[in-house]
Amino acid sequence: MKVVRPLLIAAGLLLAWEALVWIDETPHFILPAPSRVAVEFVDRGDTLLFHGLHTAAEIVLGLILGVALGAGIALLLTRFAGLRAWGLPIIVLSQAVPVFAIAPLLVLWLGYGMLSKVAMASLVIFFPVASSLYDGLRRVDPGWLDLARVMNAPPRAVLLRIRLPAALPAFATGARVAASVAPIGAVIGEWVGAGAGLGFLMTQQLGRGQTTLAFAALIVLCVLGVALYFAVDAVMTRLTRWLPRDGEARS
Repeated sequence: MKVVRPLLIAAGLLLAWEALVWIDETPHFILPAPSRVAVEFVDRGDTLLFHGLHTAAEIVLGLILGVALGAGIALLLTRFAGLRAWGLPIIVLSQAVPVFAIAPLLVLWLGYGMLSKVAMASLVIFFPVASSLYDGLRRVDPGWLDLARVMNAPPRAVLLRIRLPAALPAFATGARVAASVAPIGAVIGEWVGAGAGLGFLMTQQLGRGQTTLAFAALIVLCVLGVALYFAVDAVMTRLTRWLPRDGEARS
């Protein structure tokens, strides 16, 4: 039922979309019907696959780099008290600048290739990971830390055996948010300047008035985002398998 429900919701939305276009008689260059978009998948499937794989690689690499960067920053802020006074304002400031303003600079500095898109995705991703993991590391049960102190546990053991396991639920939440926003950074970078990718394809086709193919690219992007979210959710669920799930009794 966990898989069937999203499929039913998607089917219902597609039917409502088809009915809206048919009832309102909306021109296809403004809002193409799903049936027309389906034809594009058949006729231009190779093009969608090429650009989809390019964007998928950018998103996955950006997610890996962003999660590693966010987790590393959270661990450093937790470990070194002096670093928090300087590091936290810088992290918050980095999120105050709109990503649309940073994207042209990254393309200018890193080029039109994949590197600038991976960097953009990483910038969007690292903050929810860093903030959630840092918050989880700070909210460890003081009783556990007191017990570790009484037993003369070294700082590394406290981090690996107490703080990190206790912070995993918070980290899992941040990772799920990161998976949801990961496509945003990559696509924004492709809009600014690229030679391949779904964002590049959408911009190119909209400029030519080929709205139907642009919608097909958008659907592929949505499928990538949903698949990435469920993949990350499955990994995080396994890492926090001791937590009670929906419908399970709490001990």
